[in-house]
Order: sequence, then C-alpha cells, then structure tokens
Amino acid sequence: MSTQAQRRAGSVSLTVVTWLIAILFVFPLLWMILTAFKQEADAYTDPPRLAFTPTLHQFANIIDRGFLPYLGNSAFVTVVSTLVVLVVGVPAAYALSIAPVPKTANVMGFFLSTKMLPIVAAIIPLYVISQKVQLLDNVWALIILYTAMNLPLAIWMMRSFFLEVPTEIIEAGRVDGAKLPLLLSRVILPVVAPGIAATALICVIFSWTEFFYAVNLTAARAGTVPVFLVGFITSEGLYWAQLSAAALLASLPVMIVGWIAQKNLVRGLSMGAVK
Repeated sequence: MSTQAQRRAGSVSLTVVTWLIAILFVFPLLWMILTAFKQEADAYTDPPRLAFTPTLHQFANIIDRGFLPYLGNSAFVTVVSTLVVLVVGVPAAYALSIAPVPKTANVMGFFLSTKMLPIVAAIIPLYVISQKVQLLDNVWALIILYTAMNLPLAIWMMRSFFLEVPTEIIEAGRVDGAKLPLLLSRVILPVVAPGIAATALICVIFSWTEFFYAVNLTAARAGTVPVFLVGFITSEGLYWAQLSAAALLASLPVMIVGWIAQKNLVRGLSMGAVK
C-alpha cells in the first residue's frame, strides 16, 4: 500500500472513530429529545419504540404545571449573579495579573481554598443565616451564593487571560496619557474579551444547573428550574416523557447561549494554554 493510501485510510479511520465518539456523547441528548415528543405510554415501552406519533402534549403539561415562574427565577438569578461576578472579577483579575499586589500567590491560594469546602458542610449555617436575615425562599439569597461560588473560579480564569495581554500596548496607552478606567475599557478588555466571554458562559452554566443550594434554600416563590425537575420524581415512579420535555425546555437556554458564544468560548479557553 502506498504512503498516500495509508494516509487516506488513517484519515478515514480517524473520522469514523471521531463520529462514533461524538454519537456516543450526543446519544443521551438525542434520546431525551425523542422521548419529549412521546406519549407516556410510548416512553415506557420495552424494547424502546422508535416509530411513534410526535406530540406537543408533554410541553403543554409542563407549562400548565407552572414551569415559567421557575424559568424566570433561574434566568434572573443566573444573569444577575454572572454580571456581579464580572463586575467584581475583572478588576480583581487585573490587579492580580497586570498590576500585582504584594503576596499575590497567597491571595490566589485563598481563592482556590474557598472551592475546597464541600457545600454540604456549609448548608446548615447558610440556612440559619438566610432564615435570620429573612432570605429563605428568596432569589437574592441564591444570587449572593452563586456569586460567591463562581467568583474564585472566574478570577482564576480571567487572571490567566490578563497575563496574555502584551505589556507593550499597556505601556503605549500609559505613554499616551490613558488613565486606568480608559486603559482597562479601551485597551485591555478588547484583547481579553473572548476570555471574559468564556468565563461568563461557564458561570452561566454553573448557576443555571446548580441544585443543592436551590433545593435547600427555596420553596415555591424562588424555586429554580432544577428544583422544578425534581417534582417529576414521585413514589409512583418517573414520568419519563414529561421529565424529558421539562429537561429539554430547561436545557434550551444554555444550549442556545453556548451555540451563540461557541467561537468566543473556544478562543477564550485556548488563551493562556500555550506560551
């Protein structure tokens, strides 16, 4: 076999393996989408039924069960907490990278240590504090907790992005008389914008899918989408079709945001990877 034929065979083999791996990872999502358009009777068949009459009945049931308020709570908590993380995290990342303070390593170590405490160990004092300040079943309690949860990770990520900014353009801006606000907004942020977008998307995903705080600190008024999904787990069993429809509706916002921001996500996550 010639060298060209060997290369072609290797390329075809690699393509086939890549497609198989991709199908393996995407298959649960495809199965969830199919199940969401089934009747409950069709979702319970064994072996699974691939030929069925699609219906939107499950989606209508989800809306009737009060899905929209939970969706609104998740959207509000996610957007506000992510914005607060960016407003606080961008200056902190700037100070720890381009304008480092004394004992920066200790500061970064402290940020990292905050992620080492299991959240189950902190839920009782958090519950007591929330009760004392009347924030139980309140979206602002989740906003505070999600901000605290995502901020250390965001600072770590954005610091690595700021370290990639060439010092020459910063010095040129300072020579031209640019003060810190103008330097940050006109010179530095455009360079690290993909990294900030990647950080924001990760914060959105973590906040949108967080369950433990939400299920323990909220009830009817401030419940989020993950809390709504738990309602389909009953003593009678699982309602697979309705659960799949609710999970699809819950996943759509994050998938749409990720699809829109995928270019910035790839660019941002690759920043700082190779010197």
